[in-house]
Amino acid sequence: MTQTTTNRSEKRSLGQRMNALWEYANPVKFMALSGKVLPWALGLCVITLVPGLIWGFFFTPEAANFGNSVKIIYVHVPASTMAINIWVMMLVTSLVWLVRRHHVSALAAKAAALIGVTMTVISLITGAVWGQPMWGTYWAWDPRLTSFLILFLFYMGYMALWAAIDNPDTAADLTSVLCVVGSVFALLSRYAVNFWNQGLHQGASLSLDKEEHVSNVYWQPLVLAIIGFGFLFVVLLLVRTRTEIRRRRLHALMARERMIDA
Repeated sequence: MTQTTTNRSEKRSLGQRMNALWEYANPVKFMALSGKVLPWALGLCVITLVPGLIWGFFFTPEAANFGNSVKIIYVHVPASTMAINIWVMMLVTSLVWLVRRHHVSALAAKAAALIGVTMTVISLITGAVWGQPMWGTYWAWDPRLTSFLILFLFYMGYMALWAAIDNPDTAADLTSVLCVVGSVFALLSRYAVNFWNQGLHQGASLSLDKEEHVSNVYWQPLVLAIIGFGFLFVVLLLVRTRTEIRRRRLHALMARERMIDA
């Protein structure tokens, strides 16, 4: 009897914690919480991203085979990592919308898309800049490059679908389904070099395999830069999500005024 009571109490406690978490899907509570978190996230972004980039670009040596071009990894690798992970974040929030119908989750996915497509463009451009001296061409139909290009097209399609549909709930439904489909290419972008041995793209810069792992002199500032890019995403996401919530409120007020005037 005691064990049964304990299990019920634990389940009840877990349920209460989950309900408390879902409360932040309320726009009012989200705005209050994000307003407090935003300055801290901005501060952490500055103290990680700026030192990471300065350390990487100015205080690391030239690589034996790549020269100074190796330093492009301090932008290319974090941007590529974020491009993939942002889509994963959009997948999670889209599923939350489809299951729980929380508007903040749909607006967060919408807000993240522009940041994600920007990171994808940065990844593609810096990859081309790296590829020309290393491979002799700006572009090759390498598995990872191709999957990243398709991911970019999914980002653009996602944003275009939001813009093309007037009803926000219908737009959220359709873009959420598109996000689920596009997640296949997000995974391919992450693991393409593991799926196919052929291709020009090198293996992962950060790997548990010491033979593939970059040297510590490059690895340490690279980790700091990736963390900085992560906090940069959090800052931009909070700002854009707060903007989307305000825009939705404005549209609701304007629609109400039109109904009153009519």
